[in-house]
Amino acid sequence: MLILAFDTATDVATSALVESGEVLGERMSRAVTLLEDVDALLRQAGARTRDVEGLAVGVGPGSFTGVRMGLATARGLALALGVPVAGVSTLDALAAGAPGAVPVVDARRHEVFVLQGEPRVLAPAELELPAGAVCVGNGAVRYRSVLEAAGARVPPDTDERHVPRARFHAQLAHDFGPAEEVEPLYLRVPDADRTRTT
Repeated sequence: MLILAFDTATDVATSALVESGEVLGERMSRAVTLLEDVDALLRQAGARTRDVEGLAVGVGPGSFTGVRMGLATARGLALALGVPVAGVSTLDALAAGAPGAVPVVDARRHEVFVLQGEPRVLAPAELELPAGAVCVGNGAVRYRSVLEAAGARVPPDTDERHVPRARFHAQLAHDFGPAEEVEPLYLRVPDADRTRTT
């Protein structure tokens, strides 16, 4: 199965073209260039849009705008190509790329999204970590000093384990179905909803 996978939930957008577990191409850029990246991946692999058999999209948690951009792109492509879609947690993809590490995504407002049993949102200082735990993700980079003071280890900022690489979304994707059934993973209400008055 030829899977086009992408995630735009963090500040680095990732995309990959994977066929039967083999990575044919992978890119990292920004959410606004996602469709350009998809075109480049297909050209690089000598494939056409009609060859794509399924989409795997990151559903967050992460930036509300980023998650929405990824889901909107997945829905548009699924409609145009007539292919099914599977949603994959951005935290699960980070964990797959760094086995044994704790995935930590920046949630803004001095909070992080973290996968510890189940996805949660909390202040970095509230994160309960075993001594020597390795933390990865843009939240780990942003709150390095807090996490290291708690006894955790955070790889260098440029370490690729901090990026939810789309190859892992393709690897984790299952239960492909209609694009409109793929829901974002929100762990709190958007800022716009918090400030809305009635």
